[in-house]
Amino acid sequence: MFTGLIEEVGTVVDLRPNEGAKRLEIAAPRIAAGIQLGDSVAVNGCCLTVSSLGQKALGFDLLNETVERTNLKTIATGSRVNLERALSATARLGGHFVQGHIDCAVPIVTLEEKGADLRVEAGLPAEFARYVVSKGSIALNGISLTVAEVLPDSFVVWIIPHTRAQTNLATARAGDLVNLEFDLLAKYVERMLDPHLARPK
Repeated sequence: MFTGLIEEVGTVVDLRPNEGAKRLEIAAPRIAAGIQLGDSVAVNGCCLTVSSLGQKALGFDLLNETVERTNLKTIATGSRVNLERALSATARLGGHFVQGHIDCAVPIVTLEEKGADLRVEAGLPAEFARYVVSKGSIALNGISLTVAEVLPDSFVVWIIPHTRAQTNLATARAGDLVNLEFDLLAKYVERMLDPHLARPK
């Protein structure tokens, strides 16, 4: 479990095929010292298991399902990725409950400078639109954000300067793929209500 509060922006130092999948190594000098083998780390919001450790780097083995479902298929050596360690039971929950299970990867539609802030509009596939509500929570590249607008086939979030500086949205461009994880609570509510909802004949 994560909170969507990014701890470090790491840099991809190696990405190579590994027995039909991929092997990923990320330079993460800030958090690597406190990591152990087998720990979970969210990489662009995707929960991955640390399979190797260097002095200032973390290694991960990526399944094909993970690569295909997320924007990790677009990264390369030098790419910057958002990193967050798993939530400690004694830590404050400053964002919202984020599982690290990516629902889809969508393109950024527009990025607009609005004074000191950044307006980001991202695509919203019809199959997931029901999970997105104005003022609700969403994780974008692992960042806990509040939905500002819901449009017919997209949604909008606003990025304050601190968030922009501390995440890989600092270098984001229109057309970039971003990972989305929709609110876990919405999914559970839907599941519980589903048997009781009237079905059209």
